[in-house]
Amino acid sequence: MALCGGVGAMALPSELIVHIFSFLSDRDKLRASAVCSRWRECLFYPALWTELKLRIGGGCNGGGSSSEETPKLEFLMRKFGSFVRELQLELAPVEGYLSPLNSDPSSTRMDQPDSDPQLSERWRDAMATYLDQVLCVFSSIRNNRNLRKLSLYGDTCVLQQEGLLDRSNLHQIHQGDKKINEIQQLFMELLSNGRQLRWLSCSFMLGLVTPSSLASLSNPSAETLQHLSLLDHQLGPLISPSELDRLSNLHSLSVDFADFTSELCALLASPQRTPLHRLSLLLNGAALEFKPLEGTATEDDWKALIRVSANLRVYIMALEVDSSELLRVLKPSLPLERLHLDSYSSLVTDATLELISQQYNKTLTHFLLLRDDPDFPDLSVNRNEDPLVLLSWRCTQLAVLVIHGYTVWSHNLVAISRLRGSNLRILTVSEESIDFDPDQSVSIEGDPVHNLVKEVSLGLGRVWHPCLDSSLVLSEPTQHFHRELHTFSVGM
Repeated sequence: MALCGGVGAMALPSELIVHIFSFLSDRDKLRASAVCSRWRECLFYPALWTELKLRIGGGCNGGGSSSEETPKLEFLMRKFGSFVRELQLELAPVEGYLSPLNSDPSSTRMDQPDSDPQLSERWRDAMATYLDQVLCVFSSIRNNRNLRKLSLYGDTCVLQQEGLLDRSNLHQIHQGDKKINEIQQLFMELLSNGRQLRWLSCSFMLGLVTPSSLASLSNPSAETLQHLSLLDHQLGPLISPSELDRLSNLHSLSVDFADFTSELCALLASPQRTPLHRLSLLLNGAALEFKPLEGTATEDDWKALIRVSANLRVYIMALEVDSSELLRVLKPSLPLERLHLDSYSSLVTDATLELISQQYNKTLTHFLLLRDDPDFPDLSVNRNEDPLVLLSWRCTQLAVLVIHGYTVWSHNLVAISRLRGSNLRILTVSEESIDFDPDQSVSIEGDPVHNLVKEVSLGLGRVWHPCLDSSLVLSEPTQHFHRELHTFSVGM
């Protein structure tokens, strides 16, 4: 990096070096800091670290285990935690899936060898690492009064019983109960000390949020907060009506569907509040036994909310929910924009798709229909028209369609591409889901897959291919929901 006249980079003023560093990614900034002590000093200017995005663990980006990355996290938090303005953090304690202690192997989503003696020890190590990392983060940001955005996701389904939070084994972690209590206290201190918090999102952070956490939010932050997302596998609601009433300027909200009660909906429908623009709801079928739908927002509640928030759009993920429960949830007045139906065994019926295509024909833009099961049921077996084709025809705003785990006939896929054309920005269908009608294949010359790719590409007006790797479609549902609600809420 030579300059004219033989003057090297060391002669540049610190302000100019900091300005050059501002164009680098976080990773490249850290690498550049190793060049010399001068550059290292410039690296730690607060202006360079107003925003910090990290994903720790899970073998991400070719990195090591989560415990090996703890020193890196400690370094970054020690240097930048006190003044960072926006912090987005994803914690993945382990790579892959671990059965929790004392769990029934038959209840886990991914089978593990029953004879593996290391599972319990690995579980303890992962749990201890997770607690230490969360403690590190909140110890560093607890007094940050200028924090504007805090987005946390804990990929901790590997650390808990399927469906619901289970802390019964924390006593087996060294000082587990003590650390959880300290984490909760630090979180409340952060909320109390903040003065201009605008975005607060905590998704599946094991043991972090309690029903009383929001009571600690300072009055200045209660006035400035525009987005709130609190999601966990706990039994009780995390947002009380009295705390929601304080947050009069919310633009977007994300909660468990069972916690979106008539009372909360009525509060949001108050004309004294800022109109709500985005609402993300997670419906977990595994929790319905403990968190029933009785008391959730009714059709009249939705109508009242829409009268005040005319531009409201809703995103729903239904995880392992059967069609009978879906029919109870999908109210006619609900302004549904994005719908993600994900399951391991539950089936979505053609009648449910019919209702969706009729009720939300003017608002639905994203539809994901996923099922992780070796059987691929045919939704059109008893119908003259395929329900997915009808949905594509009726829903005039549909821009994203993702399908896996259900049979999609090739000629119906061609029909969908022609109906939506270039307006369908994303059409993702796994190769396993596509089947070919033998009667129609007789009249088609050449390779049927090649012909399908050609016809769908022509319909969409761009090159298209089926998805060959189903794992690219079947992402971890809670992680997908966390990231999608972020995009959904920012997009308002």
